[in-house]
Amino acid sequence: MTAYYYLFCIFAGMKIFTSAQIHELDHYTIEHEPIRSIDLMERAAKVLTRAITDTWSAEKPVVVFAGPGNNGGDGLAVARLLAEQGYQVSVYLFNINGKLSEDCAINRQRVIDSRKIKEFFEVRDEFDPPQLTASTLVVDGLFGSGLNKPLAGGFSSLVKYINQSLAEIVSIDVPSGLMTEDNTYNVRANIIKADVTLTLQQKKLAFLFAENQQFIGKLRVLDIRLSKEGMKKIEAQYTVIDENDIRSRMLHRNAFAHKGDMGTALIIAGSYGMAGAAILATKACLRSGVGKAIVHTPRRNNDIMQISIPEAVMDIDRDELYFSDTVDTEDVDAVCIGPGLRQQENTAIALISQIRRSHCPTVLDADALNILANHRAWLQQLPKNMIMTPHPKEFDRLNGASCADSFERLSKARDLAEHLQAYIILKGHYSALCMPNGHVVFNSTGNAGMATAGSGDVLAGIITGLLARGYKHEDACMTGMYLHGLAGDIAAKELGQESMTAGDIITYLPKAFLRIND
Repeated sequence: MTAYYYLFCIFAGMKIFTSAQIHELDHYTIEHEPIRSIDLMERAAKVLTRAITDTWSAEKPVVVFAGPGNNGGDGLAVARLLAEQGYQVSVYLFNINGKLSEDCAINRQRVIDSRKIKEFFEVRDEFDPPQLTASTLVVDGLFGSGLNKPLAGGFSSLVKYINQSLAEIVSIDVPSGLMTEDNTYNVRANIIKADVTLTLQQKKLAFLFAENQQFIGKLRVLDIRLSKEGMKKIEAQYTVIDENDIRSRMLHRNAFAHKGDMGTALIIAGSYGMAGAAILATKACLRSGVGKAIVHTPRRNNDIMQISIPEAVMDIDRDELYFSDTVDTEDVDAVCIGPGLRQQENTAIALISQIRRSHCPTVLDADALNILANHRAWLQQLPKNMIMTPHPKEFDRLNGASCADSFERLSKARDLAEHLQAYIILKGHYSALCMPNGHVVFNSTGNAGMATAGSGDVLAGIITGLLARGYKHEDACMTGMYLHGLAGDIAAKELGQESMTAGDIITYLPKAFLRIND
């Protein structure tokens, strides 16, 4: 077993496969279960049909649009099964080129042979679209995960017609027109806007990006029992971490531990007027279990810091207003630099000097990243294993150019992480950890209530605290992301999303630890 393969095996979370790997998994299941391809399609169709009948009653008329490939075959099989359960189903099979996939052709014949289907139309040239009203359910089975170019011609017109209707739309596996990974150059007007997407076996990479949510609607992941052995064997560049994965990474306190065993963290944060960022990062660090937190901040922040965080040790900069002094890190186990620093030139010089002299795990956040974006040549001076936590705009500045969409940004972040041998966390609803080895780990916790000033400072503080506690870089990043989001989820459940503040994430962090350690 190669070291590379072992690396991918140690992630217990859910793998995210590319479209090519999805087809590879299908074939593996067919070969090793063993099961015929048409029977696997029937299995999927039964699961899809059950999901539809659980949501919509037989009083709702159904119009199924099926394409010429296996996604169309799924759609035809679903149409037949719905009709057998008393639904009024009209079917439109688009066979423009006179060539259907083998399984689609079999299901075409099964639909023709069925006496339950209300209407069946095979479209070869001219198409007279049906009336789609607010009472209609459209089943989108046009194109699935294999699409590799934008829809055009008649199919783009059909998509626009469906989207402009008042009908409810349920898409099979992937909304037609949406590509499974890269939609950077897609034509978004030519993508189905589903109310519900019933995806098979696992989420697709494109589902994790904010700009694609308008097409997906409510997402349901349906288990069609693809080979578990195949899932383990197929290497995946993308993973979504889950609670069990995080639980296995947690460090536990020795009953005889003292504060010296729990690590010392240094937080360099907070220009005058931005003491709040330093407070949030330090409180989060302390709540993450660190033995001691030292805060280096300008002199004018001293009183508010002493009052707000009596547990922290103060280290005062000689400058009244800004970070300008480097700090000795000989007795420090982890450093966080950036929250609320601002971008004065003397601060920039102090930042690069601090990075050079720090010989312990380091987290760069907020203005530390903005300073590096303004001095991009300094990126080449960064030591290996730096942890960076940019939000999308901060990353675009760091990258030197705006990205067209989330996939392009993720790709560039992954490349930069490999180039710098760094850990880059792209913050968002599904925060993505890009690792030095090219692997990308998505977080599965968090909610929109966390879209509030200071949330990023809290994340940086949590990760720094975990590093000081002795967590490895990748474990600190993954555990930090997950706990940060979980604390936000617990807060949202008790407080509601609208009224959440970054401080609430810190308040509920102990409950997040309790849940994981339970």
